[in-house]
Amino acid sequence: MDPATLIGLGFAFAVILLANFLEGGSPSHLLLLPPMLLVFGGTLGVTMAGGTIADTKNAIKALKKAFTGKAESGADIVPTIVDLADVARKEGLLALEDRLRAIDDPFLVKGVTMAVDGTDPEELRDILEAEVHAKKLQAKQTAKFYTDAGGYGPTIGIVGTVMSLVHVLGNLSKPDELGHMIAAAFLATLWGVLSANAIWLPIAARLKRLSELETARMEMVIEGVAAIQAGSNPRVVAQKLKSLLPSDEQDAEAA
Repeated sequence: MDPATLIGLGFAFAVILLANFLEGGSPSHLLLLPPMLLVFGGTLGVTMAGGTIADTKNAIKALKKAFTGKAESGADIVPTIVDLADVARKEGLLALEDRLRAIDDPFLVKGVTMAVDGTDPEELRDILEAEVHAKKLQAKQTAKFYTDAGGYGPTIGIVGTVMSLVHVLGNLSKPDELGHMIAAAFLATLWGVLSANAIWLPIAARLKRLSELETARMEMVIEGVAAIQAGSNPRVVAQKLKSLLPSDEQDAEAA
């Protein structure tokens, strides 16, 4: 589990509430149901309207991943691939079947299994790359859902504020209530901007980053499987895979 999103959003809201308190406000002043319902419900509705039901379901499922998911580092898979390359070079591809049972990376297992089954190298690469491409498209659409929500949120908030101000103008005969009503009106704009910048856009950025890490690992696996299938020297395989790692992970490997 990587709690970066939980920690980041929690810290952001804590600072916002603290600033509100220091200015003499209280959480109850911000937590009014009508503007919150309008902003969150309206944003969800118009975001759904821009896609399909399947997009919405996938986006909701991705929330758990956004808050608690962790993309495994590509460096973690290098020793496993090098070990498989060593076995394949010494004993042949068929000797890898027993080793696959101890590997918990489905994509690597799939690639090596296809290699053991004698799949043509070009076809094998095409199949694995197609799976990576499909995963990128899925992640892109899921992140887009929350990016769109971040774009709609502030505008929905302004709509809510205008609606409330119309209500205020209709009650000018009650001057003792105007202050409270005007303050409540601007809460819609507050929640629109706040939800966009402190919820939706960070979630979208998080999903994009996780996708980048996952697909980079998958692309590394493709290169590893190709090297195993070609019978490459394990030391060469290790050097090739390490060269695909980000510079900070290369430094850590070297250390």
